[in-house]
Amino acid sequence: MNLRILATGGTFDKRYDPITGALGFGETHLHEIAARARVAGPLEIEVLMMIDSLEMVDEHRQRVLAACRAAPESALVVVHGTDTMVETAAVLGGAALPKTIVLTGAMVPFALADSDASFNLGAAIGFARSLPAGVWVAMNGVARPWSNVRKNRERGVFEPIDE
Repeated sequence: MNLRILATGGTFDKRYDPITGALGFGETHLHEIAARARVAGPLEIEVLMMIDSLEMVDEHRQRVLAACRAAPESALVVVHGTDTMVETAAVLGGAALPKTIVLTGAMVPFALADSDASFNLGAAIGFARSLPAGVWVAMNGVARPWSNVRKNRERGVFEPIDE
């Protein structure tokens, strides 16, 4: 099954600058991760933007929606910052596209030790290829419908709303 990964930035793609001591953006890590994982089947990686999700506004979300709409693939993964991932998922969910769209991200950047980025991306790819059409948020090995998930900032996890 063909798959497209859309990069928007977020903690997932941040890099540590040893001179300034700050985290910032360079090139996406997605090509490297996909190569290491030897992802099967056709795969397209498209960089939409490289921003922190706290800086994401409706114009950015509409750009993500337009890219999902325009993608010829029916399985999509959106790599997104975790702070506003649910808001973007709501915009995509409201569009009711006939595609399986899975949003994922990382709590720790790929470039740092103990990152969850590779695991979350791999799980999201599997979910995008196996779940029915709809919009899902996949973190820590679990995919939840966009309308029943929230980020628990105190625990650093995504959880269902209805628990």
